[in-house]
Amino acid sequence: MTKGIFITATGTDVGKTYISALIVKAMREEGLNCGYYKPALSGAEVVDGKIIPGDCNYVFNRAGIAANPLNYVSYIFKPALSPHLASKIENNPIKLDKIKKDFKKISTEFDFLLTEGAGGIVCPFNMEENLLLPDVIKSLGLDIIIVAQAALGTINSTVLTVEYAKHHGINVKGIILNCYDEKDIMQVDNKIQIEKLTGVKVIATVGESADTINISEILPVFAEPNPNA
Repeated sequence: MTKGIFITATGTDVGKTYISALIVKAMREEGLNCGYYKPALSGAEVVDGKIIPGDCNYVFNRAGIAANPLNYVSYIFKPALSPHLASKIENNPIKLDKIKKDFKKISTEFDFLLTEGAGGIVCPFNMEENLLLPDVIKSLGLDIIIVAQAALGTINSTVLTVEYAKHHGINVKGIILNCYDEKDIMQVDNKIQIEKLTGVKVIATVGESADTINISEILPVFAEPNPNA
């Protein structure tokens, strides 16, 4: 079976897509058939009358995946809003069954599949059905990696994200610190305290504008989805 992992974050604009692209790119450069899937995407652009799923398009370009990114996102919305609100505005409610069906289909194309969420861990998808991001993660049977900024304030946001995930029965396999400066004593200490307070290992640190990521500790967290999740 395809091995997978779900990427979420401590909030919006933390760098999920950037980190996702680095991981998929690095794995493919190692000769591993790694793909990418995004259940819901907001803020899509329209260029020459064609809709562009920005996040997926970015990952595919960085990772060198020769496929149409439109086929790897279940729901694409133009408004740059939370998926639940963007879907309501466009009258296209997000349905869990479609996400599960698309995930299963896309999984057949790859040996490894990275799935990226939207916003932070408490991202609403369909409030008419009380569908939140954790429900999506659990329905796909995936463990998660949490992307966090390395800067001031990250201890609080990362600990809260880890605790929320654990409270909802989601297995946190690792944390990745983005925009990490190993010469900054505060950021070095942030890494130490996050691991101490959460009991979760920081499996990678990524410097600002880095073009690569060390996947030695990321690759082992990919696992077969739990069908009983």
